[in-house]
Amino acid sequence: MRALSRPLERALRALRGWGTPTRPLRSVPRPVRLALVVALVAQLLWHAVEPPPSPRREAMPPAPPDAVLRLAALGEPSTLAASGLLWLQFHDEQPGLDISWRDLDYSTLRAWLERWQALVPNSDYPQMLAVRIYGQVADPARQRIMFDFVRASFEQRPRERWRWLAEAAITARHRLDDLPLALEYARLLTERTRAGEIPHWARDLQIFILEDMGELEAARVLIGGLLASGEIDDSNEIRFLERKLTALERRQEEHSGK
Repeated sequence: MRALSRPLERALRALRGWGTPTRPLRSVPRPVRLALVVALVAQLLWHAVEPPPSPRREAMPPAPPDAVLRLAALGEPSTLAASGLLWLQFHDEQPGLDISWRDLDYSTLRAWLERWQALVPNSDYPQMLAVRIYGQVADPARQRIMFDFVRASFEQRPRERWRWLAEAAITARHRLDDLPLALEYARLLTERTRAGEIPHWARDLQIFILEDMGELEAARVLIGGLLASGEIDDSNEIRFLERKLTALERRQEEHSGK
């Protein structure tokens, strides 16, 4: 194609006259006009048969240290974090490609979520992405990476981030079918918070998970302890626990009679 561009250049020079008054086309030498036509046809044919550029997948870059991001934020960490979270969320949609979440490097993904969370500790967005977006991929290993990020975030600020650990516990129970992991998260909810800081349903997750595991005695003891502690002052919650305790005792009696 470079060879063809030379006669094309000469033809253009001849046609334009390089600053001289415009000359009629017939004054251009015939070989030059022929070369121009051949070059134009060759250009058209080349572009017609040339394959389109193939899209190239870009790997997620490693997350830089916190100090680097804070310096880059120029005093506006929330603005940088908002932009970074959007970039992270749409990293799987690259020009010409639609990358599956299963193909993302979840260790790198977690590191980015941790960096953005550190810049905006009051934001729930990183945990929402971890639980409701990336934590929904049908890959237990990747799901556990996301849920572990949520657990670590919860332990930093239990009162503000309890809902995401509760959601991770429910997902671990119903999507992962990992009852021990769900129970671990449910226990953290009660161990790291006080009565009144989280809703009753979140504190009661342990009871339901223990019941699902067949640990009826453990669930019964837990309910008895809650009722005896005096921490619960909601009459509806007390009635619920009393009914649940009666139901568990009845189930235990049925099992022991078999």
